Amino acid sequence: MKLLTIVGIVFIVIGVVALAYQGISYTTREPLANIGPVEVAKETRRTLPLPPLLGGLALVGGIVLVIVGAKR
Repeated sequence: MKLLTIVGIVFIVIGVVALAYQGISYTTREPLANIGPVEVAKETRRTLPLPPLLGGLALVGGIVLVIVGAKR
């Protein structure tokens, strides 16, 4: 397999995942108080949104790269 085909397949996978999940979630811990051996922390769940346009562009770009790599 050529480099363009491999990169195209990676873009297709990234595009499908971005369209399926629509965002990346992660949790942060923020310390509120530290009193001796007792620590109080707040956990906050945040989401980094991925627009569907980004997933679509990655998917279409991957398909184009696979086609161009197959023709060479």
